[in-house]
Amino acid sequence: MAHVHACDHDHDQPGLSGGALVAGLTAAEARCAAAGQRLTAPRRRVLELLLGSGQPVKAYDLIAAYGAGGEPAKPPTVYRALEFLSRHGFAHRIESLNAYIACGGGSEGHAAAFLICDCCGRTREIAPVGAAEIERLAAERGFTLTGLTVEAHGRCEDCPA
Repeated sequence: MAHVHACDHDHDQPGLSGGALVAGLTAAEARCAAAGQRLTAPRRRVLELLLGSGQPVKAYDLIAAYGAGGEPAKPPTVYRALEFLSRHGFAHRIESLNAYIACGGGSEGHAAAFLICDCCGRTREIAPVGAAEIERLAAERGFTLTGLTVEAHGRCEDCPA
């Protein structure tokens, strides 16, 4: 599965595999069940691909990888799964990359910030500084936030400046 990157050197960008991947999917199923939702087979497969990647993945790469050597998914199947996963806090859309990444933070509608390397594409989720202040200012103006995402671009520690 292709990742978003532009450098010509290798980076170790592992996603989840083996028991950690199974545990991540099991936790997602439990969270869905507790919320009265279902982690259907297509949703589970897309989440599995995102968790296994560990980095942002474009929707068309998910569509191609969905069948794992067999028939790729139909685009609406993957897009509906991504919409569900994003809405329920299992994935984030990285707007500047037009790609998706598994959520590292946990809950539906939580604030998230991403450090994105413009060289290799490595992306790390962090808690955004100032999120509480933005939420307070929004509430003062009668605005209800459904999510807050910050994207910061630069170079990671492994890429030359």
